[in-house]
Amino acid sequence: MSGPARALTDSMPNSVETVATPLGFDEAFTLHHRAVFRTARAMVRDNGLAEDVTQEVFLRLYTHLDSTPGEELLRAWLLRVTINVARNFLRGQNRSTARDDEYAKQETAKADWFTVAPEEEYERRVEIEEARRALDKIKEPMRSCLLLKQQGLSYREIATTLQINENNVGSLIARGRKEFVRFYGKIGGKQ
Repeated sequence: MSGPARALTDSMPNSVETVATPLGFDEAFTLHHRAVFRTARAMVRDNGLAEDVTQEVFLRLYTHLDSTPGEELLRAWLLRVTINVARNFLRGQNRSTARDDEYAKQETAKADWFTVAPEEEYERRVEIEEARRALDKIKEPMRSCLLLKQQGLSYREIATTLQINENNVGSLIARGRKEFVRFYGKIGGKQ
């Protein structure tokens, strides 16, 4: 090797350092949009919903671009996020459908309730009023214990609510039931 060539090779570093610039959002979007959309479409089976999922995934990429894995793992990260977001969308959709079904059942029940004959409706109202009058005659704290138990509270919750001893709640409920039966029978003419 000649002198100038040796000087040139000696001045060069032994290893070449390559500085990889991180992948920008636009580049990541261009490279991975199709894969994300296809994965979302496979999960949700609806083009419109798949577009929403894809948009949410890239929104998350944009907001977390500095904390996402490097370029070699970005595709895997995006697809994992796509699967998770698609599952969340489907769960939300299932919950919404369940709420809509429950609402429809309630509305149907209300419509059926309104078709009750007037005399049946009158009898029902009379029974409710008799039950209220019987409850009004029960002394406290038996009445409150009975009402709270009817609403599904535990003995501990009743005791905490009424600020009474938990050991007394059971006997107060039992005595309240006996009193209710006694008063309700007198009011309703069943005794």
